[in-house]
Amino acid sequence: MRSRRLALLAVGTGLAVTITACGANSSPEPTTPSRPSGSAAGSTKVGVILPETTTSARWEGFDKPLLAAALTAEGLDADIQNAQGDNQKFTTLADGMINAGVKVLIIASTDSSVGAAVAAKAEAQGIPVIDYDRLNLGGSSKYYVSFDNVKVGQLQGTALSTALKDKKGAEVIQIEGAPTDNNATQFTEGQEKVLKPLYASGDLKLVQAQPIEKWDPVIGSTVFEQIFTRNGQKIDGVVAANDGLAGAVITVLKKYSLNGKVPVTGQDATPDGLQAVLRGDQYMTVFKPVKQEAEATAKLAALLAKGDTAGADKIATAVSKDTTTNRDVKSVLLDAQLITKDKVKSVIDAQAVKASDVCIPELAAICTELGIK
Repeated sequence: MRSRRLALLAVGTGLAVTITACGANSSPEPTTPSRPSGSAAGSTKVGVILPETTTSARWEGFDKPLLAAALTAEGLDADIQNAQGDNQKFTTLADGMINAGVKVLIIASTDSSVGAAVAAKAEAQGIPVIDYDRLNLGGSSKYYVSFDNVKVGQLQGTALSTALKDKKGAEVIQIEGAPTDNNATQFTEGQEKVLKPLYASGDLKLVQAQPIEKWDPVIGSTVFEQIFTRNGQKIDGVVAANDGLAGAVITVLKKYSLNGKVPVTGQDATPDGLQAVLRGDQYMTVFKPVKQEAEATAKLAALLAKGDTAGADKIATAVSKDTTTNRDVKSVLLDAQLITKDKVKSVIDAQAVKASDVCIPELAAICTELGIK
């Protein structure tokens, strides 16, 4: 979907570095039951497979409970599992749900080829599939629920260009998401709508853009430091595709006493990401109201479970292009919000994150100043 591909740096997947801050946006192993407690016996079963818990706290902290609540409210019995970043486990979970006779399968895969294969299996058994949060290129799912991911990237690019507007020729590194994830491609497309003209004019200078396998913050930290070092340990701004990668970048910047001096973007408005914004280490994040995403998905699933495709089509009024198959996919695309320090309160006011999870003791004074309670 973008006009050019990112130049790839050869990075071994075995790269590792011992860091603690890069795990700041990770989530603990799930301890809550997979099925919502309110599900009625004999109600319509649907399966949900979430991707992982390593790169972002959103999947277990936000999506799982919100999907459970929304699906239960629609009278559905939801089996929600997490593949823990393992493609084989993702496939195994899907096989189990298909064999158990779920009426709808909702999948969030970071690897389009895996998601596409799962969708093909399910639909061969007459089970409709909803691509949740990311579109599986080359797949066959009839519906897709997410945010306008190109606009998300534009928010990131706009924020960085604003932060660097008084520094002509400022040098920028782009640390992007997984090359197998269509969302990452769309984020980059959106960023480049804003940044590419600035690179062409000389207002900004691109040092390097690099996708990060599996969105892995450990790899992201290593790759960023390699690029940063080759650039003479100088950088003026960093596009980090999500809060997990932003945390990885900030960990490196701290080693050189540059945190808070170099604007870094993010995404997902995780508690740790919001804390970094309040500290000034991270310039911005993007708030995507997952509650709206979960509720739209649940309404769509309820209609599809009854075979009401006409009703589903009334909800999925947008269209997303599968660039691999040149197929139009009926979609629900929601709006996201740019969050800088002065807007952190709006995320808490929306009850997306608890104030107590953001306003830790060291940030109490800042929270009070911003009216966060």
